[in-house]
Amino acid sequence: MEAISPGSCARQGTSPFYPAAIPDLIGVKDRLYLDSTGIVLQRSIGDLMRYAALNQGADELTLYDRFRPVGKLPAVSSQSRYSDEQLYALSLYIYSLKPPQNPNKFDALAQQGYVVFMTEACDVCHTPPLYTNNMLTPVAGFKVDPLNRFVLNIPINTDSNLALKTRRGTGYYKVPSLKGLWYRGPFEHTGSVATLEDWFDPRRLRDDYVPTSFRGYGVTTRPVKGHEFGLNLTSEERKALIAFLRTL
Repeated sequence: MEAISPGSCARQGTSPFYPAAIPDLIGVKDRLYLDSTGIVLQRSIGDLMRYAALNQGADELTLYDRFRPVGKLPAVSSQSRYSDEQLYALSLYIYSLKPPQNPNKFDALAQQGYVVFMTEACDVCHTPPLYTNNMLTPVAGFKVDPLNRFVLNIPINTDSNLALKTRRGTGYYKVPSLKGLWYRGPFEHTGSVATLEDWFDPRRLRDDYVPTSFRGYGVTTRPVKGHEFGLNLTSEERKALIAFLRTL
């Protein structure tokens, strides 16, 4: 557990080897899917209420074949649960969260970055005004259900472990929103890189790369694969793009 860096969490259903980046709750009302792997479809506030109840109150029900980590469960009659009123109030509070005032101004450099953003077709996945199209992208080796109309079948080639080797795995990662990047981090679904500069550093694809946030137990170097969009930009274009992203 000591190998897990700040901003990542081996929460219930993940793994110390494949943790999840701690998500931003601001703006969650506009997200169609919850969790990096899109494990819950959020159609209404009721889905967020159920998500909270299951994740906060049902962790101890986890069962691996015949092994239950918490041991024998207490009698049901001795337990309590969240009321519908509590869950509704909690969800309303989460929906009410607002971002802090953004200190990054939309200046000339950010305007250049906006041009880069549109020229590189970033808006196909990160569509304004939410800066996400609220779709799922399949990981390599996962067969897409042809009936799932919310899938963008474009190979991103990010690390598939969280999506395939944990109990929160669905075979997909959701397209994240880019709003609030200026106060967020680390980035990537496990939180492997600390800054946007690191994310757009082409050296992260190399086997000798040292991840600037989560590395993994006993790991000194490893590539941070996938989402190669923007890695071929010039240093000036990269600087401008990052300046724009920090205004969102």
